[in-house]
Amino acid sequence: MRKNSIKNTRVNGEVMKELSNIIRNEIKDPRIHTMTSVVSVDVTPDLKYCKAYISVLGDEEAQKETIQGLKSAEGYIRTQLARTVNLRNTPQITFVLDQSIEYGVNMSKLIDEVNKNDTEE
Repeated sequence: MRKNSIKNTRVNGEVMKELSNIIRNEIKDPRIHTMTSVVSVDVTPDLKYCKAYISVLGDEEAQKETIQGLKSAEGYIRTQLARTVNLRNTPQITFVLDQSIEYGVNMSKLIDEVNKNDTEE
């Protein structure tokens, strides 16, 4: 299976959907922030490894605690993923903090600030 094949894209989407469902509904760890979302998932073509890009709406401390909570619950998450997604191999999950949404919001604020200063002059 090639990296950008239709099957790989479909597997990525299914794993992302189930992973976000597991994080939102089944994990009761208090370290995991309530505003946690799975932005994207990259499953390797051999279905052995998976990078899950996680976005947390909160301060830096909440982001660190959420990633720690997810790493400690990785075995449980992988077990639940194996039950819900029928794959030959259940991938080993690596959680990566994705700050692209936060970066986009910050850039939008800066652009609005520059536009506001231009209209005042």
